[in-house]
Amino acid sequence: MVDTRAISLIMALRGQGITDQRVLSAIERTPREIFVDKPFETSAYADSALPIACGQTISQPFVVALSTQELDVQPSHRVLEIGTGSGYQAAVLAQLCRMVYTVERHKPLMQAAYARFQKLKLHNIVTRHADGFRGWPEQAPFDRILLTAAIPEVPQTLIEQLKPGGILIAPVGKPVSVESFSQDLVKIIRTEEGTREQSLIPVVFVPMVPGLPQVSSDGAGEDK
Repeated sequence: MVDTRAISLIMALRGQGITDQRVLSAIERTPREIFVDKPFETSAYADSALPIACGQTISQPFVVALSTQELDVQPSHRVLEIGTGSGYQAAVLAQLCRMVYTVERHKPLMQAAYARFQKLKLHNIVTRHADGFRGWPEQAPFDRILLTAAIPEVPQTLIEQLKPGGILIAPVGKPVSVESFSQDLVKIIRTEEGTREQSLIPVVFVPMVPGLPQVSSDGAGEDK
């Protein structure tokens, strides 16, 4: 059965300048409703970010589509994602590359995302509960790296895990105030001489936090 919501979303993304048919097809095949919490299922295909557990969000479809298009992922690529979240972005990437390595600091999010990957039979995604600032050095270098949380600047640790000629995309910027952020989605290409950067669009992402959440007495993760 064709999901008319998915078709409407693809038409909207085309209107916003997403032209890569492989990316559009991957998004159309990914059932976004299983990546959002029950209260937000009716808004799953709206072009907006939605809250998920642990104070995080699932990115709006346009940002997912643009990030994926700009990554220029190829079938032979190995991709590192920092910030698994709901797993939606990883699920889209997994349809375009050989392997996705995704790191999440919130264990409940990682476990829920893993269950979704299994349900969708996406067996080329490997999850890890760890500090995203460290990346995944044991599996480096990667052809592509995508960060799904905002940082003041991209850590050199992550750039070093990128192959020469590889692409890294991240929301970069600092909070201006408690409720105001100034971020840009930045595309970084690693060259033999260093890096080349391009600013794509203004964005608002939750901040990337180092370390792992402390576990409270009721077993829930808390950031200190």
